[in-house]
Amino acid sequence: MSDIKKNIEDIISKLPDDVLLVAVTKHRSIEEIKKVLEEGISDLGENRVQEFREKQEVLPKDIRWHIIGHLQKNKVKYVIGKVFLIHSVDSVELARTIDKESKKKGLMTDILIQLNVSGEESKFGLDPNQLDQFLEDISDLGNIRIKGLMTIAPNTKNIEDLKDIFTTTRAIYDKIKENVNGVTNIEMTFLSMGMTNDFDVAVEAGSNMVRIGSGLFE
Repeated sequence: MSDIKKNIEDIISKLPDDVLLVAVTKHRSIEEIKKVLEEGISDLGENRVQEFREKQEVLPKDIRWHIIGHLQKNKVKYVIGKVFLIHSVDSVELARTIDKESKKKGLMTDILIQLNVSGEESKFGLDPNQLDQFLEDISDLGNIRIKGLMTIAPNTKNIEDLKDIFTTTRAIYDKIKENVNGVTNIEMTFLSMGMTNDFDVAVEAGSNMVRIGSGLFE
């Protein structure tokens, strides 16, 4: 097993104090995850609901779980009340399903809106041009709270392309934050941008939440 402790120390040394590290535990063993927890990292991100459910059953209950992968509507009921944040809301239908399941349990569920700023067809996420209408369509949902935005950049080494995507997302985030105007279910707090290969560029652009997997474990 690689030196997870050293990996975490290296990454944290590059993060400002106000940036939250979410350890992505997709395909990682319970033994590996426990080493991350031992280093004081308590925010864990999972892509698949089934994997989240299996790990959540056996790991400590004080973990703050994040669903960071595409979430199918029929899987929503399995995560409500068990996760700190859903990063990947990209349709009105999904938002309404989360609201409906949260209402059944008398809960408020915090979500991020996933934007596809790069326009890649292979990526999930809402087209930024549809965002205003999206916010209007879900403004009456009383059991979800929009806590910010998430985006995934293309797998590229072109720093300028990455900067463009991250700064564009940051600008959209700021615009929403400045124009909430009494909408009760918007409380912009998190800008979830940056993964192992690009988190430094994302943080420079204003990200305050990074999702790192291979950089911790390999």
